[in-house]
Amino acid sequence: MTEAPAGSSEHRRPVVVPVIALLTVTVVGIVALLGGLEEVEVPPKTLSQGAVLDQGLYSTRFVEARVTVEKGELTFEEDKRFVEMVFDVTNLGDETMSVGMPPAKPDQAGFGSSFANSLVRITPAIKEGKGPFTFALAGEDQTNQLHPGTTTKVVVRYRLDAGERPPEQMTLDVAAFAYEPGFQDETVRWQMITEQAGEKWVPTVQAKVTLPVKTGGSA
Repeated sequence: MTEAPAGSSEHRRPVVVPVIALLTVTVVGIVALLGGLEEVEVPPKTLSQGAVLDQGLYSTRFVEARVTVEKGELTFEEDKRFVEMVFDVTNLGDETMSVGMPPAKPDQAGFGSSFANSLVRITPAIKEGKGPFTFALAGEDQTNQLHPGTTTKVVVRYRLDAGERPPEQMTLDVAAFAYEPGFQDETVRWQMITEQAGEKWVPTVQAKVTLPVKTGGSA
């Protein structure tokens, strides 16, 4: 075949490199610079009042934080004031779950699958003996059950001392759950997502949620 003479209009067709290939090469290069996939840390989401978080086992809307007052039943009884954190919690699993209790410390959350167990840190910390107290509302009654496919209002609260000013805001470190086999027991079930910290396994914080505390003039 005769080669095209110099200056001929017949040029080689340019090679088209797909955009996705370029993106892949770029991403791989960035990951390599960061030391590999396993070393890239994803920071927790930063959420605020009204946000909805998919926790795997639960879908949770962070409704509000507020100060409430319970009037003394007798004339000589003092009114009780509480800081309450309110959630709309939907059980996405197939079994009835419990509301549970927030752990005293993150490394004490263990491997429980109750909703409140996922509130691995509450800031400011709750004073000893003042709570937390947890319950769900079923009409006018209180319950500890979260039924499958049902959205239930959950309250986590603690009591304020006499004359104590409520905090301006509450910050929650929230963990999530995965449906997977355990470390020793390979039964597939819902369990909290954890990570190793030294010799301990601690919950992985999926989101940090900040709620302003509404006083409503009752503080």
